[in-house]
Amino acid sequence: MNLDQVLPGNTSVFSEENLTILREIMYEQKFPVGSHLYWEGDHSDKLFYLKAGRVKITKSTDEGKELILYMHQSGDMLGQIDPFHNSRQAFSATAMEECTVGILQLSDLEILIWQHGELAIDFMKWMGLTHRVTQAKFRDMVMYGKPGALCSTLLRLAHTYGRKTDSGGLLITKKLTHSELSDMIGATRESVNRMLNDLRKKDAVDYDNGYIVVRDEEFLQSVCHCESCPNEVCRV
Repeated sequence: MNLDQVLPGNTSVFSEENLTILREIMYEQKFPVGSHLYWEGDHSDKLFYLKAGRVKITKSTDEGKELILYMHQSGDMLGQIDPFHNSRQAFSATAMEECTVGILQLSDLEILIWQHGELAIDFMKWMGLTHRVTQAKFRDMVMYGKPGALCSTLLRLAHTYGRKTDSGGLLITKKLTHSELSDMIGATRESVNRMLNDLRKKDAVDYDNGYIVVRDEEFLQSVCHCESCPNEVCRV
């Protein structure tokens, strides 16, 4: 993997021919920072192809706590394909940067899939990849406590946005606050601050002008009991 670049989007499972077919039926929309592509509870009648920018997918608790499940990037498809009619979005999608999005109506997509068998196969691959990413994230959050969830998240960030440093570490090229990290693992900001300090003492992570640097991947992998998932799965 070339760590000078971010991972390709989750639509890398689509052939270029099928992506071209999808682009032809999309209509484009701009979303400013902080705006919502959709809210939890909205009708799930669209898919969203992220042409530029970043989007976070969140789930809210009854207490008002927000859990960040994904951070999508350019080249990603987001939204849900549901076999049930009149289904609702299970999550909310918020623009983290100014975004350019191609929007696909599911009614149009159903016709295309009926017409193009290869497109149906690519969508099966996309849905399988999305399911596996979700499954792996929940495993990390549930099985090995908050330290395991944090170490897994740092590895995912490094694999998604990592750039090699002269000293051999991986600099995460997106700045994240402790509050954002806490929302990604369901912990408090104070506990994330404490765990990061512990990791710094063990020389597993460090900081460079406010950016997190992963210095010891093997140590982080040992904490979260890494199963050596493919890079397409080990991503935020």
